[in-house]
Amino acid sequence: MEEGSSPSSSSTSNLCKQVPLDVSSFVDAFVDFSVSGLFFPQNPPPTPPPQTRHPSPPRLLAIGDLHGDLDKTLQALSLSGIIDGRSLRWTGGDAVAVQLGDVLDRGSDELKLLYLLHRLKLDAERSGGSLLTLLGNHEVMNVDSDFRFATPSALREFQIWADWFQLGNSMKSLCQGIETPQDIFQGIPRKFPGIREEFHAGFRARIAALRRNGPITKRFLSGNPVVLVVGDSIFVHGGLLPEHVDYGLDKINEEVWDWINGLGGGLSPDFLRGRNAVVWSRRFSAELEKKCDCSTLEHVLATIPGARRMIMGHTIQMAGINGVCSNRAIRVDVGMSRGCGDGLPEVLEIVGNSDGLRVLTSNPVYKRDRFDAKSKEAGDKVGLGMLFSDHGPKQVEVNA
Repeated sequence: MEEGSSPSSSSTSNLCKQVPLDVSSFVDAFVDFSVSGLFFPQNPPPTPPPQTRHPSPPRLLAIGDLHGDLDKTLQALSLSGIIDGRSLRWTGGDAVAVQLGDVLDRGSDELKLLYLLHRLKLDAERSGGSLLTLLGNHEVMNVDSDFRFATPSALREFQIWADWFQLGNSMKSLCQGIETPQDIFQGIPRKFPGIREEFHAGFRARIAALRRNGPITKRFLSGNPVVLVVGDSIFVHGGLLPEHVDYGLDKINEEVWDWINGLGGGLSPDFLRGRNAVVWSRRFSAELEKKCDCSTLEHVLATIPGARRMIMGHTIQMAGINGVCSNRAIRVDVGMSRGCGDGLPEVLEIVGNSDGLRVLTSNPVYKRDRFDAKSKEAGDKVGLGMLFSDHGPKQVEVNA
């Protein structure tokens, strides 16, 4: 370029167009770090509808309900060997981990958990693995603005998020060229009859974040399926019934994606509501096997090609992870959250498409009692009688 000449008008124009995008990305990173203490890649692509079927991985893990407890979640992830406890980065290589929903409610670390799981998903993808998270009934309830199980500390967490999010929007509005951000509180009342006034701000922030197409819902929940098939295992929060299979697994996930992104009707789909809903059913989760509907389970598995077992959360198993119906139904909700049982974390591990199931646990009592040969010979029932059969999953004690 000759001395005294100026950059071309097209170069200047392109630079000016880029500046607002850079400012917007910086602000988003600033807000993320302020809320979660974590940094994320900015300008991510829109979340596509979730994939229902995945091939069998070399190592498959199942983690039950988390309910807003960050410390217990980190213990479970450490048991799994898929996270570095110091850096909070994925160390699971090509493993696939499935978290069965109910991240929300009953605890105080809901947003911290959503951010952490999101970053681990990104880390896992770069390593050739996957962290897949399902929708549970408590996610559905919150998108429907049913906050019966939200704690005061959780409402405060969402209020802090809203303060930072609004500050970020105010910063963006100062930069010419950035589209004026939409008011996240648009259409949300300031007062809520029947709710104590001290919680109104947190209530309002929670609605703004978690309503259909809300900032948190769209970013962290919209890509979560309701049902997954990984190799020969079906994953679902509550239970999959014949009418759900007849309706279509892909169709269920697609319609939930539409609903949660604000594209469908206002109410959640019928298959998400009621005692026989995908996220609410307990047909295969009763304490005693004789109260479980094993014949219906067999029918469901027979109608899904290659399916050998159904893995569920939702119903707390006081004796830890266990199987019924000849281990065709595996229940992994151990009530680990301090807001919901305060149980010791456990994780189910499946190596390849096999019957080689293991329970990774930090509880030596469960290790001894559930598989104690003398107890079995004496006909004793351990815990609440929820034992694997002799050829079922093996216990492995791991220091959390």
